[in-house]
Amino acid sequence: MSEAIQIRMGGYGPPTTTHSRALKFIGDRLEAQFGDRVDVKYIWNIMDFGYRADEIMWLTECGILTMSYQSTSYLTHRVPELGFVDLPFLFPDLDAARAAFDGALGQHLIGCVEDQYNFRVLGFFENGFRHISNRLRPIHLPEDIAGMKIRMLPSDIHERTFKLFGAEPMQMDLTEAIEMVVAGTLDAQENPLANTATYGVHKYHPYHTLSSHFYLSRGVWANRDAVDGWPDDLRTAMAAIIPEAVAYQRGLAVEEENVSRQVIEAEGCEIVELTAEEHAAFVAKVAPLHEEARGIFGDAMFEML
Repeated sequence: MSEAIQIRMGGYGPPTTTHSRALKFIGDRLEAQFGDRVDVKYIWNIMDFGYRADEIMWLTECGILTMSYQSTSYLTHRVPELGFVDLPFLFPDLDAARAAFDGALGQHLIGCVEDQYNFRVLGFFENGFRHISNRLRPIHLPEDIAGMKIRMLPSDIHERTFKLFGAEPMQMDLTEAIEMVVAGTLDAQENPLANTATYGVHKYHPYHTLSSHFYLSRGVWANRDAVDGWPDDLRTAMAAIIPEAVAYQRGLAVEEENVSRQVIEAEGCEIVELTAEEHAAFVAKVAPLHEEARGIFGDAMFEML
C-alpha cells in the first residue's frame, strides 16, 4: 500500500473560528472520500507555536503547510493588483463583494497571485467588512479619529486611507497589535467584529463604530508543488469541495458577526451605527484613492466589479 498523502492545514485562530471550521470541513470531506489515502493534520493557530500571523505565507509557500488562509492585504507588496480590493468603500454589500471574488475579478487576481507565489489559489474565504474600535471616544466622523494611533494590516492603501481620515496608522502584525491594545499604547484598531471579539479587544476598547470601510477576503492558499503532485482524483475532489467550504464559511461568518456584536454589547461597549450623512463624510475623504486607482489599473478592474 502506498504512503498516505499528507495534507497539513494551518491558520492563526482557535479551532472555533469560521476559517478553522471551514478547514475542518475540507479535511472531513477528503477523509470521507479517500480514507487512508490521505493524512490530514491541523495547526489551528501558528501563533501558539511562536510564529507571527504573517508568517503563514512562507510556511505555505515552502511546503511546511500544505494549505492555509490569509487576508489578501498581506500579499499586496508582491501582488500590487491586490491593492485594488483594498480600496475603501469599494463594495456596497456582501453580495456585491462575493460576486466579484467569485467572478471575473477573482479569476484575474488568482492569476496575479500565482504569478508571484508558489501557490495554487483554491478560493476565497470571507473576512468581511471591517469596523473601527478604540479606547478614547465614539467615532461618528473622520475628525473623531484624528490623531489616533491605529493598527493597520501591511497594506499601503489601508495606511493611506486612515491618513486621509487624519489618524496615525501603524502597520504591524496581529501579535504586536494585541500586546499594544492590552498595554493601552494603541488607541484604535480595525477588524470585523468577529476578530475584535475573538482576540479580546473589546475588553480594552469601549467604543466601536460600524464603518464597513474595507471588505477583506482571505484567500485559500495551497502549496503549488504539493497540489500539482496530487493524483487527478484528489485534485478533482478538492476543486469540488472548495466552493462548498467557501459557502459554508461565509454563512458561518454572518452568524459569527451577529454573535460577536452581542458579545461586545454584553461587555458594555458602545456601538455606533453611522447615519447616511456620516458615512458619506468618510467616503468623501477617500475619493482621491479611487481616482488614483483608475490611473493605475485603468477601468478594467472596476468593470470586473
